[in-house]
Amino acid sequence: MKKVVILGTGGNCVDILDTLQDINDAMGGRNYECVGFLDDDQSKWGKSFFNVKVLGPLEKARELDDSFFVFGIGSVTNFWKRREILERVDVPDDRFETVIHPTASVSRLASLGVGTVIFQHVTITNSAKIGRHVYILPNSIVSHDDIIEDFTCIAGGVCVSGNVKVGHSCYIGAGSTIRDGLKIGNYSLIGMGSVVVKDVSENSVVAGTPARFLRNTRIS
Repeated sequence: MKKVVILGTGGNCVDILDTLQDINDAMGGRNYECVGFLDDDQSKWGKSFFNVKVLGPLEKARELDDSFFVFGIGSVTNFWKRREILERVDVPDDRFETVIHPTASVSRLASLGVGTVIFQHVTITNSAKIGRHVYILPNSIVSHDDIIEDFTCIAGGVCVSGNVKVGHSCYIGAGSTIRDGLKIGNYSLIGMGSVVVKDVSENSVVAGTPARFLRNTRIS
């Protein structure tokens, strides 16, 4: 049984807790024990979320030598900062757990980077390469030969067609679709429900059907 601490307390982080419990149920035992959350919001320290306590700030991870970690921080408001946030935590990658919900279908010919989280009913097909600390929310599809680079967030109900490359630190909004063979540049945001039919330049926000450029990503 592994002790696990979740970095963050937002909705995705609670979903990670739920996923760990579902894995325990599916495996007929206690594979994981979630011993706490860490969050830099001081008002949450000492409080409990679904009976799991917030132990302190993110930097406390360095003190928890007997625990593994899952990085759940990431939304449309801060997706481009995920790498920076985790680098400040300063915990080596071998202390992070890769988490796959029991209902997900992941091809044996696909590869997943360390610390990645795959939620309910996600499908990942052959030769897809998923980077480090990616999360993919429920009911999304990552097709053959796709590359999803580090720290990218894929929201629920997304369909990424084959041979697509999504750069690092992107956010792919709920219900969006990406045509086969395209490239999505680093730090880009795809608006929810968008249909992407051409390449997206780095540091771009696009939305609509078909998706059109709106502005540059606010990176600060």
